[in-house]
Amino acid sequence: CLVPERRQEITTEGGLDATAKGNQLPGFIRHLKSKRIRVSLFIDPNRHQIEAAASVGADIVELHTGPYCDATLHGDRVDIDGEIERLAECASVAAAAGLEVHAGHGLTFDTVDAVAAMPEIVELNIGHFLIGEAIFGGLHSTIGRMRALMDNARAQARGSASA
Repeated sequence: CLVPERRQEITTEGGLDATAKGNQLPGFIRHLKSKRIRVSLFIDPNRHQIEAAASVGADIVELHTGPYCDATLHGDRVDIDGEIERLAECASVAAAAGLEVHAGHGLTFDTVDAVAAMPEIVELNIGHFLIGEAIFGGLHSTIGRMRALMDNARAQARGSASA
């Protein structure tokens, strides 16, 4: 996954600007694909970024869930709902554009269910939180709990979609 990095940044603060890098990315992506490497771009959930990712030849987009997780941390229901809506809409747009959809950044036990319930999202990236929690609860237990939350959210989403 191609992820932007800024000097002195501790963790990624935002997605790759595929619109601004539109001239640089196609050649780089073609080179990676010539080596049979699938290319993913970590982007902010924004229609323009999705369109740019598709146009430069990405196979996958990973939608940045940081703003949703931050809103949840601050308990701002309006922002939480807005971010969930934005992620769901962008996941749908990306899948319709033929992109595989992943999501991640800042996901925790408290935030994973809303994202896991989105049917277009086929992979979640949650490494930092899982390792941090595993220090206290063990890796097997922590991963098991996260997996159960993800599976339950998917099952509930499928159930409500067919109801």
